[in-house]
Amino acid sequence: MTLTIENRTLSALQADLELLFIQNKDIHGCEDSALLQAIGFEGNHGTSQLLPEKRRFYIGLEKFDANNLQIAAANAVKALKKFKYTSVKASSSPFDAQSFKAFCEGLILGDYEFTHYKSKKEPTRLAAITFAYEGTQFSDFETALTDALAIAAATNFTRDLVNTTPDDLYPLQMAKIAKDLASEYKLDCDIMDEAQFLDEGMEAIYMVGRASRHNSQLIHLSYKPKNPKKVISLVGKGLTYDSGGLSLKPADSMLTMKMDKAGACAVLGIIKAAAQLQLPIEIHGFIGAVENMIGGDAYKPDDVLTAKNGTTIEVRNTDAEGRLVLADVLCYAQEKVKPDYIFDYATLTGACVVALGLYSTGVMGHNEELKASFALANRPSGELTGALPFNDHLKEELKSEVADIKNVTGRWGGALTAGLFLDHFIEEENKEKWIHFDIAGPAYTEKPWGVHGYGGTGAGVRLTLAWMQELCKA
Repeated sequence: MTLTIENRTLSALQADLELLFIQNKDIHGCEDSALLQAIGFEGNHGTSQLLPEKRRFYIGLEKFDANNLQIAAANAVKALKKFKYTSVKASSSPFDAQSFKAFCEGLILGDYEFTHYKSKKEPTRLAAITFAYEGTQFSDFETALTDALAIAAATNFTRDLVNTTPDDLYPLQMAKIAKDLASEYKLDCDIMDEAQFLDEGMEAIYMVGRASRHNSQLIHLSYKPKNPKKVISLVGKGLTYDSGGLSLKPADSMLTMKMDKAGACAVLGIIKAAAQLQLPIEIHGFIGAVENMIGGDAYKPDDVLTAKNGTTIEVRNTDAEGRLVLADVLCYAQEKVKPDYIFDYATLTGACVVALGLYSTGVMGHNEELKASFALANRPSGELTGALPFNDHLKEELKSEVADIKNVTGRWGGALTAGLFLDHFIEEENKEKWIHFDIAGPAYTEKPWGVHGYGGTGAGVRLTLAWMQELCKA
């Protein structure tokens, strides 16, 4: 489906169907008010009604924040796809540029379906939606549409990666995807394999992947525009599959574990969109692509591993593997780049889902102002976040009797103790620059919510890009 906007009147556009908006339940203000009232359509936000005899499709709009506009648009496009119309036209008049961007993002996100593994694919009839613009700020709306298309495409790209099966997307394949992005967008890409890990003193990431038949990879993908305003490092957990290792997951818990690479996929999606939009920010993506399996070579509870910064780690549970991978990748990232900000993305803990639910990303770090800036980025992005506060008492839970630190703690505060484990590998000079995003809740869904259907959601992509776009304005 293509989205376009033209500097023409609505009547000048040709389409199979006209999309019209009922604002604030003002049914009386439209041409078909009597008919809509007769069939009981009230114009509630996000609801829709087709009048086939008039070739008109009505959508109710009441809430003009990004999240609700995206949901209304996603609901609308899902309804439109059930009909046989191939083209739709609509006026952009209900929107300003920012709300138009949100609505267009919702259309693209709502149109998404992952059908790669379906033997029979239903053809999509809806091919184009064209908006008519009448006013003096056409260029602002063009820019809004360009942004929406790039951000939504990057989100859907991320969804595709998350939804790809572990037998098709393993560490070497993730490295290939990074190389393909580098070729397409003229990025720099360096790959390190596990043969180099021990030379670099990265025993933690090495041991997590040792039992897999797939060679682990550390990916460094860089977008370097001229005269960047800031330099940002993004670090992604890329567990292409997580069996739990010798601390084996229950069978039901192994389902959906292809989503344990969602942090790495988000990093790739963010860089893709930033390059496409030519944001004036230098971005370095660091990804630990690893498969956590069982076998004679598997690392074990009671092992003590040495991370790149020399910290020794007592392994008490091999299913707490993501933090081990991130420990080495965070150290490596800080050694290679001296950034203004460091953000890591990981489906790290079920405890974060218990704390915040399925829909919100947990935000952790030391810089309260920086954390608050991501709460503000919720509004234009449509994503949801919740801040979880560190405290010094929880650090005591990480102490080990046999090593410097242990990889799991007791039952309570698991999301925070995992974040504090990562904090152990953040250099002092970078503490105020670092944010940890636990996306375990929103990264994957087995029931539709918001703009999402089944599967990967692209969590972190829209949020971070909205934050970056605000940073560019400063």
